Amino acid sequence: MVRALVFVFLVSAAIAVLAFDRPATKPSLQTQPFGTHNGKAITLYTLTNSHGVEVRAMNYGGIIVSIRVPDRNGQLADVVLGHETLEGYIPNPPYLGAIVGRYANRIANGTFTLDGKTYTLPKNDGPNTLHGGTTRTFDRVVWDGEALKNGVAFTYLSKDGEEGFPGNLRIKVTYTLTEANELMVDYEATTDKATPINVSQHSYFNLAGEGNGDILNHEIMINADRFTPVDKNLIPTGELRPVKGTPLDFTTPTRIGARIDDKYEQLVLGHGYDHNFVINSKPNQNGMKLAARVHEPTSGRSLEVWTTQPGVQFYTGNFLDGSVVGKQGHIYKRRYGFCLETQHFPDSPNHPDFPTTILKPGETFREKTVFKFEAK
Repeated sequence: MVRALVFVFLVSAAIAVLAFDRPATKPSLQTQPFGTHNGKAITLYTLTNSHGVEVRAMNYGGIIVSIRVPDRNGQLADVVLGHETLEGYIPNPPYLGAIVGRYANRIANGTFTLDGKTYTLPKNDGPNTLHGGTTRTFDRVVWDGEALKNGVAFTYLSKDGEEGFPGNLRIKVTYTLTEANELMVDYEATTDKATPINVSQHSYFNLAGEGNGDILNHEIMINADRFTPVDKNLIPTGELRPVKGTPLDFTTPTRIGARIDDKYEQLVLGHGYDHNFVINSKPNQNGMKLAARVHEPTSGRSLEVWTTQPGVQFYTGNFLDGSVVGKQGHIYKRRYGFCLETQHFPDSPNHPDFPTTILKPGETFREKTVFKFEAK
């Protein structure tokens, strides 16, 4: 009996020692102060999974500050352009990492008519309104942040008349990091007056690592047979043009730089790619459609973008001009990052044939986008 008790005691002690020596599981979410803006505290939320993938986001602008993912050799690198401090994002003319709205992309002449009333918006892109206006746009306000088990939810009340838009719009954007190396972005909004809404995530990606040269050797497939051609002000003409036979045909994987400087009218107008693609309507069982797939051959990193949205704006950083100094002193030059902004079509309030962006009282706006990272 004594021997049995001694054996049990020794085994229990060994288990206790092993448990004590075992490294603690890394928390899936951490928070830390990240400065203040207009007297409001800014918090940085760090999401991690067991593979070492890390996403950092803050409640100023809902901005994604960094995304660290492994290459084919397991080496982690930050693959989104950005800054190391809050101050770097104020101002943030390229919209690095931000949630953009109340209306992402452009509205022609800064006006739209709804229910017989014409609304006038601030013009900040020549004659157009871009990404919602000039002052209290989603990328420039402090959101309320709520830490979740494996993510963070940002909420904001855009008041009636803010930036010229009607209705008190309550919006929530949730970032969730999964064990499948997916960053899920969920949008949800309600309003007390009919209003246009178009919300997107505006991260600039470089899968070789931010600041590590241009993105012209990345290979991209865009799951779209049509795009919305634009006029000289980058406003859709209303046509849904086939990509076949044009430099905008990415239905098979193609180097981003292969045709970017062709003299095709649309590329000349956009100074490269800055176009909305009509995602082919073939949702999976979860209602998600593959929008695009990008591969960077040197690192082996790949990015897949899935969404419920009808369009994706492919933008190749044509207006980055070296004036933005990012992380580690990196200078972000022309085409050092690309965006895949899942959204409704630009200027939809002025194009009744486009999928509607009007949210009415009693309805709930819901959209979802997933950024999935792999390496091989």
